Formats: sequence, C-alpha cells, structure tokens
Amino acid sequence: MFVFVAAEEPNPLLPPVSEIILGAVVFLILVWLVKKYVVPNFEKAFAERTAAIEGGMAEAEAAQAEAKEALETYTAQLAAARHEAARIREDAREQGAAIVAEMREQAQVEAGRITTTARAQIEADRQQAVQQLRAEVGTLATTLAGRIVGESLEDEARQRRTVERFIAEIESQDDGAPVRGAR
Repeated sequence: MFVFVAAEEPNPLLPPVSEIILGAVVFLILVWLVKKYVVPNFEKAFAERTAAIEGGMAEAEAAQAEAKEALETYTAQLAAARHEAARIREDAREQGAAIVAEMREQAQVEAGRITTTARAQIEADRQQAVQQLRAEVGTLATTLAGRIVGESLEDEARQRRTVERFIAEIESQDDGAPVRGAR
C-alpha cells in the first residue's frame, strides 16, 4: 500500500517565503532612503515655513506696535495743536479787547478835545456877540440919551461914560440887583 502522502499544495494567498524576505529588505531600504533624503527635506521645508510664519507674525506685531506708536504721536500732536489754537484764539481775543479799549480811550480823549474846543469856540463867539451887542447898545443908548437929554453926546469920552453906565445898569438888572439911580 502505497500511501501516497500528498504533498501539500501551496496556498495561493500566501506568497513564498523568499518574496517576503526580499520585500522586507526592499521596504527597509526604502524606509532608510526616505529617512535619509526625504524626511530632512520635509523638515527643512516645515522649519522654513514655521520661520516664515513666525517672522510674519513678528513683523505684523512690530508693524502694529509702530502703528500704535504713530497713533499716539499723532494724538499727542493733535492735542498740542488744539491747545496751541486755543491759546492763539485767547491771545487774539485779548488783543482785540485791548484794541477796543484803546480805541474807546482814544475816542474819549478825542471827544474831550472836541468838547473843549467847542466850548472855547462858543465862549469866543459869546464874547464877540457881547462886544457887538455892547457896541450896538452903546450906539442906540447914545442916540436915545441924546434925544432924551436934548444935547449932543458926540463927545467920545462923554459917550463912553454914558454907554458904560447904561450897560452896568442893564447887567445889574440881569443879576437881580436894583438899578442904580432908580427910585
């Protein structure tokens, strides 16, 4: 009897052992090549990207700090300019008030001068009118006295005394004093 031991037939799902070993060696070589050449390039690219991002963030923070500083400087300059403008307005107001006061003072001085001049002119005109009236009253008084007395008062000294006496009597009547020679 032969007993045949049937040799087992290979399993089609399992590869031969030599292929498994060869595949493992090639895989390990591939891993080593990737680790040796590819991974450092990836790490370098990642490092560069990280540095670029961090640098961009640092630049952005620096730009933001610079903008904030510029804003603070601008705000301070604006406040100083507003303060200066207020001071200039106040100075202009004070100068305007001083000019108005000076002009009022000059106007008052000018008004006083004009008033004084006008009073002097009025007094001069009054004196001239009084002199003219005295001359006319004297002439009228002399003529009237000559007609009343019946004598000529052509003598200048006599005429002057008569006129002065007449004017003195008129002035004393104006003052409320009794007339001389009136009884």
